[in-house]
Formats: sequence, C-alpha cells, structure tokens
Amino acid sequence: MKINRRYVAIVIAAIAALLIIITRQPKEYRTASGVVWHTTYNITYESDKNLDDSIIVVTNKIDYSASMYNPASVLSQINSNSTDIADSTVALLLRTSKRIHQATGGAFDPTVAPLIRLWRTQDSNAPLPDNSQIDSVMQFVGLDKVRIDSNNRIHKDDNRIQIDFSAIAKGHGCDEVARMLARNGVENYLVEIGGEIVAHGRNPHGKPWIVSVDAPIEENVEVTHASSKIYELHNQAMATSGNYRNYKVVDGQKVTHIIDPKTGHSAQSNLLSVTVIAPTCIEADAYATALMAMGLENARKFALSGTALLPRGSEPKIKIFLIFVDENGNMNSWETPEPANLAR
Repeated sequence: MKINRRYVAIVIAAIAALLIIITRQPKEYRTASGVVWHTTYNITYESDKNLDDSIIVVTNKIDYSASMYNPASVLSQINSNSTDIADSTVALLLRTSKRIHQATGGAFDPTVAPLIRLWRTQDSNAPLPDNSQIDSVMQFVGLDKVRIDSNNRIHKDDNRIQIDFSAIAKGHGCDEVARMLARNGVENYLVEIGGEIVAHGRNPHGKPWIVSVDAPIEENVEVTHASSKIYELHNQAMATSGNYRNYKVVDGQKVTHIIDPKTGHSAQSNLLSVTVIAPTCIEADAYATALMAMGLENARKFALSGTALLPRGSEPKIKIFLIFVDENGNMNSWETPEPANLAR
C-alpha cells in the first residue's frame, strides 16, 4: 500500500495545530509584583501565558549590567576601573545620558554619585558639606569628562569618576519589560517600577490606562498618597521626580536627594515635583530628574523651548507637569500645552 507522504504531513500538521488550540489558555489579565532595585514593581498584562519569570529575567539582566550596588555588575567594574568595556545595556544608558546631559545644559548628570554620598550623611545633626569639600569632589564630577567610543570602550578623564544610573535605570527597566511583553504578543499592559510607568493598549475595562500624579504632601515619616492630576496614557510612558519625601533637615535647611551637578549643592527650590510624559520611560525618567535639578523657572523655560526631543532628535516635544509653591506659599501647578502630534 502506497502512502501519500504529503497527505500524512498535512494530517500531522492539522493534529499539531489542534493540540495547540486545545492546550492554549485563553487570554486574561495577569498581575506580577515584587521588589527590585530597592523598590517595588507592579505589572498588569493580558496574555494567554504567565510571563512573570520573564519579567524577573529582564530586571536581573539590567541589574547585572547597570547596578552601582551589585559588585559583580559591569557598571561596578567600570567604576572600580577593573574594565573599560561597556556591555550593550551600559552603552545604551551612557549614550542616552550623554544626549540628555547636552539637551539639559548639564542638569542631567549620572556622575553625581560622589556628591550624593557627600550630602547623604546619616546623622541629621552633622554639619552640611562646606565649599571646600564640595569643590574637592567637583573635580571628578561631570559627564563631559566621560566618553564612549564606537567599540563601547569607556574613557574617563579621572579614574575617580563614578557613574550612577539610578535616575534612568528604572525607566529603562520599564521599557525593557514592555519590549519583552510585546515580543510575546502582549498588546495590553501597564508596567510600573518604583513609580515609573509604561502603558500600552487598554486596561481590563477596555479603556485607556489611567494613572495619577501624587500630590506633594510633606511627610518624611509616613508615605501618604493623594492625587494631584489624572492622565490617560495612550501608548506612552510617565515618570515623576520630587523632593518632598526623600529629604532631611540640617541646621534648618532642607537637604533633598536632588543634587545640582553644576553647583554641587543640594537643589533648593520651590519646585516640589516634576512629571514627564513621553513615548519612552528612559526619556521620561531622565528628564524628570533633570528638571527637578533646574528649579521652577528654568524647568518651565526648558519645557517651552522645545529642546526636549525624543531619540534621533526629530520627534515632538514631551509633556511636562510641574507642582510648586507659589509666592504666596500656596501649592500650584503648571503644564505644557498638549502637543498635537505626541505619540498616541
């Protein structure tokens, strides 16, 4: 009896397809949460499979590459001068940092780590750093003293230079988790890591993802949440930076975690928080930090200048929302007009 091989192949393919259909789970909204980089993450996504392990793989990869606190990371080895070769993640973060450093006139600078350590004393009664201490550290602060060549080799003008991607890594992490979800066919998701957000598609109710901007409530002991602004995100990212929670008072002066890299001093401003909406979270995260360091008036001028462009320098402006204390001591807010062609 002669067997038609083509017929057999068709039958086998049909059976395999039927098995896939039978075993495939229906799509449902799933949630993943946990702790990464000393903060929490909460991710909601619609999928026919559980991708929680893949989320951890993504965050672990970034930690191994770009964590300043993981002694085995590529970045730690660069900071200790054990190597001068960046992997793809560190190279991306550094090149993005260089571009935003230039766009913000130096307000975004991941080499401020030594200044942060100088200001972040554990004893609230300890005196603030004096000018001589600040000047001594400023000698090896400045992203213009770091270069990366076409072979991803890092060149530092001073071996004491330390690079800290804390102000951009969470945003990059959100983007990378979002890309992983997209590669796995996920169209509807909300990725949140430490308050930085990427939203795509629709929420479980079939509507755009709705996110809230916290109102700045000065409470250094207990975190209190109250909404200041509600946004619908349409395939966009959002990041917020503020100085109203992470601070301490020394000699009557509020010392925040925001350091002005151009002066070396803790940023003193009536600007309480900055929220940035952009198509990528790496951008939103970096610009939010930079604008906090600028202060209210410079941040507002920057927002209106059109300087803040997306990668490749040809896309529309990002959206910026500022909360500040006005001249009468009242909390107030300001935002850029909605760009008509912002990514949707």
